Amino acid sequence: AFGSLVGVGAATLVSMRLGQRDYQTAQNILGNVVVLNLIIGLAFGFTTLLLLDPILYFFGASEATIGYARDYMSIILMGNVITHMYLGLNSVLRASGHPRKSMYATIYTVVINAALDPLFIFVFDMGIAGAALATALSQLVSFCILAWLFLHGRSIVRVHVRCISKRPGLYGEILLVGFPTICRQGFASLSSALLNNAAAVYSDAAVAAVTISNKVYLLVRSIVIGIGQGFQPVAGYNFGAGDKKRTRQAFWFSVLLGTAVCIVCAAVISLFPDEIMHFFRDDAEVTRIGRQALLYACAVMPLMGYSTYV
Repeated sequence: AFGSLVGVGAATLVSMRLGQRDYQTAQNILGNVVVLNLIIGLAFGFTTLLLLDPILYFFGASEATIGYARDYMSIILMGNVITHMYLGLNSVLRASGHPRKSMYATIYTVVINAALDPLFIFVFDMGIAGAALATALSQLVSFCILAWLFLHGRSIVRVHVRCISKRPGLYGEILLVGFPTICRQGFASLSSALLNNAAAVYSDAAVAAVTISNKVYLLVRSIVIGIGQGFQPVAGYNFGAGDKKRTRQAFWFSVLLGTAVCIVCAAVISLFPDEIMHFFRDDAEVTRIGRQALLYACAVMPLMGYSTYV
């Protein structure tokens, strides 16, 4: 959520400035992204590490799971600044007219993560800490690729010390435009925490079921957000260029496509809830609770397409 705060805000402004052919301001925004992500990434990671156990308990950890959660999040948070930098640069790369390169960076992250997971978890016998290390290293590799693209002129905007704006208003503009994103994703994290705490009253099986159903829901939501991320630079560029008609066309196309995806996914999930739960966990109690959670999620899923883009 905090990484997207800067990334989404900057990507929107970059696409608008490019539409206005204001290339210097677009360069300055990229420089500000680096500064903001360094500050927020370090501050968030340090603060969260200091308060890690209370935060994990708030998010639904129990005595049985706190050790695993602590091992995982300690490593993730130590690499938190890289996560922020990766998210910020990836968003700007997509907004500056290079969605394919942005997609490749994301795919590299996933493939490297998937390859390193079994190596660290099973071969090196690192357990849950190995999964966290695989995630951190995969993001580090992708960040290095993104940094190379911006430093070596592979994008219309480049990273340079001279491009860092000293104007406070530009920093505020990035955070203001990105504020709705942190609200949406932040409240999603908060609702997950409250739901996990409510489930923890009953059993660890209930927490597992709710967590799995949330993962499935977030998978569909990620598709919708992906459509939105494609819509974002198109809308920003055309709005910046003064073509409001095309901006509206892009909006309604994205809404209709996102809603159609949600309806189809809701139908598939509602038809095969047990099979989906078994894919994650072969436990009768987890499946029973998760089935209900998935069906409730399917009931509201069709509304996600419109609400995400508004």
